[in-house]
Amino acid sequence: MTSAALLTDTFGRIRDVVHEAVEGLSVDDLMERLDAEANSIDWLVWHLTRVQDDHVAGVAGTPQVWTSAGWAKRCGLPFDESEHGYGHTSAQVAAVNLDAATLLGYHDAVYDATLTFVGALTDGDLDRIVDTAWDPPVTMGVRLVSVIVDSLQHAGQAGYIRGILARR
Repeated sequence: MTSAALLTDTFGRIRDVVHEAVEGLSVDDLMERLDAEANSIDWLVWHLTRVQDDHVAGVAGTPQVWTSAGWAKRCGLPFDESEHGYGHTSAQVAAVNLDAATLLGYHDAVYDATLTFVGALTDGDLDRIVDTAWDPPVTMGVRLVSVIVDSLQHAGQAGYIRGILARR
């Protein structure tokens, strides 16, 4: 298996977990928070998708789907277009109120852009330095693994919340 095939499979699994967590839920379910400070499914999936969009576009040297394909305007969230959720307050988490179709539409658009990029990578591409702000500098491979880990963690949290909602 090549690195491109491995990354393609991995991002596909993230997409599957996201769809399992979101499909069929109402906006109220997606916005439900287990306590006043908890993240909602809506926020978790929006955030993991924004991070994937931001980071993959950054290493690919392409525009983010959020802005280039009009998702920021479609979603209409009260944030600057550069926001991706890091450090959001409880009030900002509560402001993410997307329906399932919009949330999954954005996620799938980012997934498609991600696959276009990772599907063309060679093993040697993964060693390219993409961020010198860290010591040691971050390679493309490390950046992509970081996106994968963050995405799976948040998708799993969204699935956990869905399970709790189903038991109520």
